[in-house]
Amino acid sequence: MNTTDTRYRSFALVRDMLETPEIIARFNPNQATDVAAEIASVGRLLLTGEGSSRIFPAKNAIAHARRHGWPLELHTEAGRQATEYNLKKWAIFALSNSGRTAEVIELYHSLREQGHFDLFSLTAFADSKLGSLAKRAFVLSCGPEGAVAATKSVIEQALFLRTLLEHVAKRPTLTSHLATLADQFREALATPIPAEVVAKLAQARTIFWAGRNNGVAEELTLKTNEITRKRSDFLEGTYAVHGIEEVMDPSDVVIWIDPYAGSMTKFEDVLVKGVKLTVIAVSSQPTPFPTVRIPDGGDLSGFVQMAAGWNLLVETGLVLGINLDKPERARKVGNEFVG
Repeated sequence: MNTTDTRYRSFALVRDMLETPEIIARFNPNQATDVAAEIASVGRLLLTGEGSSRIFPAKNAIAHARRHGWPLELHTEAGRQATEYNLKKWAIFALSNSGRTAEVIELYHSLREQGHFDLFSLTAFADSKLGSLAKRAFVLSCGPEGAVAATKSVIEQALFLRTLLEHVAKRPTLTSHLATLADQFREALATPIPAEVVAKLAQARTIFWAGRNNGVAEELTLKTNEITRKRSDFLEGTYAVHGIEEVMDPSDVVIWIDPYAGSMTKFEDVLVKGVKLTVIAVSSQPTPFPTVRIPDGGDLSGFVQMAAGWNLLVETGLVLGINLDKPERARKVGNEFVG
């Protein structure tokens, strides 16, 4: 992505993306320390939301906590399914950019009627409907987004949950990494993408995203629909070589986030040689595939990978001549609460 070219900056989506490094750099990692103590006393936390407000923020934070073995019982579920659970002994944290998302508002109404008040929220706007139902409501600092596809808010939501869980575990480290992460994020956004890679994506029947169940590839699958208007699918882990190859086509592309070293030969044999499709890797290490090389973000690699994914999608959308800001059917608030 050419960060100085007016062709790119004419889109609000790109401007939102380019604001993100500064949002990272100035993020306040200590805004929820008191709530973290409350959640620690409960010992169980459900992270809920819909679409982009949940996929990367919740799953990335949970994956990080599990890697470190933090003693907090964590789960994530969308609002509708969460209403079917017994959440009596759980603290609940709901994320909604608009604060008007029907599913989480209805979940909070239901929980309050049951006498459940360990409810917290994070939205982009003060005095939101969701915030009014929460015991404590937090507001993002990133401000409203100019495009339908959520980008900068997703990253700030993810930082918020990461630091929240760090404080619950009494392992706060994010502060010392924010400046470096901002630089790495900016670098991944601006990494030149080879024209032949963009051409493959623009011509693809389906763009598949493969990778860990940590929210990165899954969120980029959604962004593929919104930004490029192409069909996409998330292939968790090594699912890409466990049967779906039967319906893949040589025109398809698999973008593999942070490939498992022990699986590269299998992907090459089954997908590249077998299906004859293109595998593109996003990695801090060299791979046998066309690779978008990014800085090694360590525990925060998911954020850098997200920036590289945005970069790929913007380049593809521009080649296809798409209005990046205005999908034909997708809305900023997927299912708005009315009542």
